[in-house]
Amino acid sequence: MDYREVEATREFVCTLDHGGDWRAQIETFAADEGIDAAFFTGLGAVQDAEIMFYDQETMEYDSMVFPEPLEVAACVGNVSMLDGEPFAHTHAVLSRPDGEAIAGHLNSGTVWAGELHVRAFEDSLVREHDEATDLDLWEL
Repeated sequence: MDYREVEATREFVCTLDHGGDWRAQIETFAADEGIDAAFFTGLGAVQDAEIMFYDQETMEYDSMVFPEPLEVAACVGNVSMLDGEPFAHTHAVLSRPDGEAIAGHLNSGTVWAGELHVRAFEDSLVREHDEATDLDLWEL
């Protein structure tokens, strides 16, 4: 395991814009605030969502689109730099009205309502290509 100590420097609470994209708003916020590394949690609701699941055998993302209103029961993720831009690695558990859960990598979703807590760190986190997984992971 690789690791390093990080120091939290700033914390934010955010309300996402109705009708905007959930993940894109986090990335724009990070760019505007000069945040190169952060963790976030969130909750709310989306009007539609694209969830991705990484197939470990084929080493490719499979995408599923859900064109329906969904509760964001839990959203966790981090911000780090990818190709010189803030990237919000976002996972979410979404629920349907009957309580059925949908979960995975939240690639996009149209915000109905969204609230975030963001904890920014002093030093940057940068993603680099990892040969073993074919993913862009933190270079520590």
